[in-house]
Amino acid sequence: MKETDIGIAGTGFYVPEKVLTNADLEKMVDTSDEWIIKRTGIRERRISGPEETVSSMAEIASRKALEAAGVSPQDLDLIIMGTFTPDNPLPAAACLLQARLGNDHAPSFDLSAACSAFLYGLELGQKLLSSGAYQNALILVSEKLSTVVNWEDRDTCVLFGDGAGAAVITHDAGRGHILDCYIGADGRKAQLMEIPAGGSALPMTHEVLDQKLQYLRMEGRETFKLAVSSMVSASKLVLERNGYTADDITWLIPHQANLRIMKAVAKGLKLPVEKVYINVDRFGNMSGATIPIALAEMAQKNILKKGDLVLMVAFGGGLTWGASLIRW
Repeated sequence: MKETDIGIAGTGFYVPEKVLTNADLEKMVDTSDEWIIKRTGIRERRISGPEETVSSMAEIASRKALEAAGVSPQDLDLIIMGTFTPDNPLPAAACLLQARLGNDHAPSFDLSAACSAFLYGLELGQKLLSSGAYQNALILVSEKLSTVVNWEDRDTCVLFGDGAGAAVITHDAGRGHILDCYIGADGRKAQLMEIPAGGSALPMTHEVLDQKLQYLRMEGRETFKLAVSSMVSASKLVLERNGYTADDITWLIPHQANLRIMKAVAKGLKLPVEKVYINVDRFGNMSGATIPIALAEMAQKNILKKGDLVLMVAFGGGLTWGASLIRW
């Protein structure tokens, strides 16, 4: 496909100061550092303090992205925020963020696509900017997963952390040109990753809380297989329709869910692990925030060079998936 003039002009991220190590988890549940590393590749994750919210973390990440892009908050005319752990059910966390930034006019809304949220937001933001109606968009994901994790469930509590990642996309960005985005979903398998209670179908009651239905539940084995196959197929699709192969990729930035999943995706693409950016060992799974945080880290460390072909790919609850190809 033809390269657009819309690109990622700036990135930013925020992770809380509190570090929860595998040694800490050994004191909380029946697990071990060796087991966690072998199964997930995670050594530590960041956990928000009680005063930190999804919108407050989002503000820090967003201001960094705006500064990097040279765009003022008032110049934003679109804010798309991925989250399924918002400050409140109403209003949208994006509106709270807009107020924090001092913007008083940009359409602002939340997007729920779990771990694929950033790529969903990037696809939507690019298309809206392509219409000519918008000039500068803030695409971000912020999650406080520590509030929906059952800290007594050793299979899931070892996986997740909190954080926020943001990107400003503009016309004539000069770098990070968005070549293509592809997103998909299959709601027939929604039960594989879900939070059963808290919505209108199952409102909070004492009985619901006693059954711990307000927490994230996941069928790990089936999810693993679907994650790998979906991410590999999405990656191949977006590469093929742009005339590229895996050999052309400079960097693969996969959703940082689990090191075994990421290595399996690289193997499925016949891509050396050295081309896969990995930070899951330090941050754990932050849902849709993992990809923008990884992208921001790479930009901050000057790992990304002009001309690099970067493939971002994700899979998450819904079930959702997506792949995006950018030329740095």
